[in-house]
Amino acid sequence: MTTKAKTSATIKPMSDRILIRPTEQEEMTQSGIFLPDTARERPQEGEVVAVGPGRFLNNGKRLEMELKAGDKIIYSKYAGTEIEADEGELLLMGANDVLSKI
Repeated sequence: MTTKAKTSATIKPMSDRILIRPTEQEEMTQSGIFLPDTARERPQEGEVVAVGPGRFLNNGKRLEMELKAGDKIIYSKYAGTEIEADEGELLLMGANDVLSKI
C-alpha cells in the first residue's frame, strides 16, 4: 500500500518508527541486460531521513533511538509502509526491522 504525503519535512515518525529513503537499484546487470521494474528486487539498503523519539518502557522511561538522520542502514526485505513524498518514495518502519548500520 502506498500513501501520498506532501513532503518528508511534515512526516514525523512516532515512538520507535523511522523514515527511510531506499537506495536506488541498478537498472542494468553487469553483463548489460536491462532489468524492468517488475524484475528488480526490492531494496534492502537506505538512508535514515527522520527518527521518532523512542518508545516508552513498562517502567515509564523512554528508550532512546540508536539511529539518527543520515545513518545508512540495512533493513528487512518486506518491512515498512511505502510513502510517496515530494522527494520520491520513502519507507516508514519500526526500528526493530533494521538489521544493521553500514
